[in-house]
Amino acid sequence: MINIVQHSINIQEVIASVSDAGAGGIDVFIGTTRDNAKGKRVLWLEYEAYEPMALKTMQQIVDEANGQWKLKKVSAVHRIGRVDIGEASVVIAVSSAHRKEAFEACRFLIDRLKQIVPIWKKEFFEDGSVWVDSRINNLKE
Repeated sequence: MINIVQHSINIQEVIASVSDAGAGGIDVFIGTTRDNAKGKRVLWLEYEAYEPMALKTMQQIVDEANGQWKLKKVSAVHRIGRVDIGEASVVIAVSSAHRKEAFEACRFLIDRLKQIVPIWKKEFFEDGSVWVDSRINNLKE
């Protein structure tokens, strides 16, 4: 399952989509909206995407993961629009025969998603808002 949605992500549905009788492990990453950034109180986030390119690029990174690890199934769902504090903005689930591959592939997928998928984040504070380039932040981490 690769999808971009404008509503709450059904996390259980994403996890269920990677269920496989041959899987010994399922790893899940849930990116949520935190209430602070750079010492300021965040009120909410807003995501925008060029959806056709974003979906194509999400498929590309899933293909890259499948090329590096022996995975059973992979799902990646990203939300666009307003995302309130505590809500999920992205969910990635990976199943594999062994946990090591699931952990490594899941980490790779979220890092790669932030690097190349054309989805943009805007943080809203009490005194204004700012677009955040996750590609730049990702390079600093």
